[in-house]
Amino acid sequence: MKVFLKEDVKSLGKKGDIVNVSDGYARNFLFPRGIAAIADAKAENEHKAKAESEKFRLAAELDEAKGTAKKLESLTVKLVASAGADGKLYGSITNSKVSEALAQQYGIYIERRKIAVDEPIKAYGAYKLEVKLYPGVGASLNILVTDK
Repeated sequence: MKVFLKEDVKSLGKKGDIVNVSDGYARNFLFPRGIAAIADAKAENEHKAKAESEKFRLAAELDEAKGTAKKLESLTVKLVASAGADGKLYGSITNSKVSEALAQQYGIYIERRKIAVDEPIKAYGAYKLEVKLYPGVGASLNILVTDK
């Protein structure tokens, strides 16, 4: 019997998949728990349409990430911070500050969690940060920390 999974089922498939199972397993386990429904022609067509739209959406996200990566490679984000007499910054430059500056200066909005600051930036200078835009797509972002 073909069933349409409403939830992820270990050893069967993920939510939205259409799988073949025995009649007894479907009637006695899957249907009573609301985990699956009978896969008729309508459900199969909906599944195919969703899979196709998901495929196009993922391709569009990948293209957008690659375009953003190219832009980021050529940019330098300037951050202004105040420091003491010894040159150490008051506080540090964090990924959220970099994200805000990138949005202000260039209009590119990137979640702070996607910007990797390996060590806290506590001094003036130029730095390179890794930005993870999409699985398999990353970019280097140049930042410049100055006093004015």
